[in-house]
This record gives sequence, structure tokens and C-alpha cells, in this order.
Amino acid sequence: MNNTITLKKLEQYFSITKEALDKVKNALDEKRLKEANDFLDMAQRYYDDAHYFWKTKHDLVLDFAALNYAHGWLDAGARIKLFKVKDSRLFTVDDE
Repeated sequence: MNNTITLKKLEQYFSITKEALDKVKNALDEKRLKEANDFLDMAQRYYDDAHYFWKTKHDLVLDFAALNYAHGWLDAGARIKLFKVKDSRLFTVDDE
């Protein structure tokens, strides 16, 4: 098992998380908009932190951790239906 964080893996995680962020921005539950925006804000902040850590510290571990937190917020929002998404490739939800 390869448990090394590489630049290639990190680039893949940045790409996947960016795709998920973009997808939920247009899929917020209008009835719970305040909560949906809160989850989206937290995910965006962790995603932005990952970029900051890379630009200032070149720290793959901090980048990877921040990206996982970002995607965790997105997954949690999808699971409790704050984000109306049906994409099991990007989120821990069932496809339609």
C-alpha cells in the first residue's frame, strides 16, 4: 500500500474538491439556505486554506488535511440534504 502524499495525488484531490464545490454552489436547499451556506462557507474556507498552505509552506500534509476537511463538509451537507446532489463519485450519496 502506498501511503505517501504526492504532488500528483494532491492535484487530484484539489481537482475533485473544486468540482464538488462548484457543483453544490448551484444545488443549495432553498428551505435551509442559512445552513447550506454555512456548510458551503466552511468547505470553501478549508479549500482556500489548502491553497494558502501550499503557496506559503509547500506542506503536502497540511494541504491534504485541509482538502479532506473541505470535502468532509461537502459530504456532510450532501448527506443531510443541504445540497441537492446525486453524484456518488463526488459525494457520499446515492445516484438518481
